[in-house]
Amino acid sequence: MSALIAENRRARFEYHIEEQFEAGVVLDGWEVKAIRAGQVQLTDGYVVIRNGELYLIGCRINALRSASTHVSPEADRTKKLLMHKEQIRRLIGKVEQRGFTLVPLDLHYKAGRVKAEIALAKGKAQHDKRETEKKRDWEREKGRLMRHKVSGPAKD
Repeated sequence: MSALIAENRRARFEYHIEEQFEAGVVLDGWEVKAIRAGQVQLTDGYVVIRNGELYLIGCRINALRSASTHVSPEADRTKKLLMHKEQIRRLIGKVEQRGFTLVPLDLHYKAGRVKAEIALAKGKAQHDKRETEKKRDWEREKGRLMRHKVSGPAKD
């Protein structure tokens, strides 16, 4: 069972999600405390590959006021992601050859550890985004109509 910490809802709107992976996140102590307090934002985050390793960039963790004085917290620090070597090699191949990109979908707890759900994704074209928006609006309208139909008085 995993508890959601933060979600990047914009990623599902901006990209076609092909595959999802779970990766561990290397954090400092002050970052873990700030995450527990809900001081994390994932909206502008993305994943890059450097020297055969994955890094999460743009994940903002705001330090708590009670952070230790001997630690200099940096909110936008680059965080290393931990995955098996074979998985990373496979991701590198897909990103380099087929034009995929890696985006973070969410941060969650799993067995007391902070994990990142990352996705292999392709960017959506503008018309695809409009289509997604139309579907979402129709689902909302359909729900509204069904609610009124069920809750309204019976007409005979």
